[in-house]
Amino acid sequence: MDLFTVSFFGHRIVPEFREAEERVESLIHTLLLEKEYVEFLVGRNGDFDQIVSSAVKRQQRRVRDDNSALILVLPYPTAELRDNLENFEAYYDEIELCSAAAGSHPKGAIQIRNRQMVDRSDLVVFCVDHSSGGAYQTLRYAQRKKKETLNLAHFEGYR
Repeated sequence: MDLFTVSFFGHRIVPEFREAEERVESLIHTLLLEKEYVEFLVGRNGDFDQIVSSAVKRQQRRVRDDNSALILVLPYPTAELRDNLENFEAYYDEIELCSAAAGSHPKGAIQIRNRQMVDRSDLVVFCVDHSSGGAYQTLRYAQRKKKETLNLAHFEGYR
């Protein structure tokens, strides 16, 4: 099976929420139709993560749900996960804890997790409109690693 892995990163607050949502929906729709199997790697740290997770679930229902997985990648176990494990397991297809990040300071752990997600991705999707913060740092990392990137804040379309 040809596995295509996509990770998503964005600022905690997305001012153009609806536009970002439309762009994500379009991208996910295209990937579900064109790729044999897609792993969608997401976090749970802000607006963009919420947009992506919801869009993946909607497109799985509308297009197809047999060729993809929505995977929540956490830098460390959280109280929210512990207290709501059943709900998380019902929503996400898989939940991963980044072992390399688990023993780090929380802010550092997120960046370690982000880099591991980038390293395993064929496409890294961003919604980054300013040059500061963790999402911007992850964008720069992906560029240094010569990963295929798409910034939906400056959207030109996928392929």
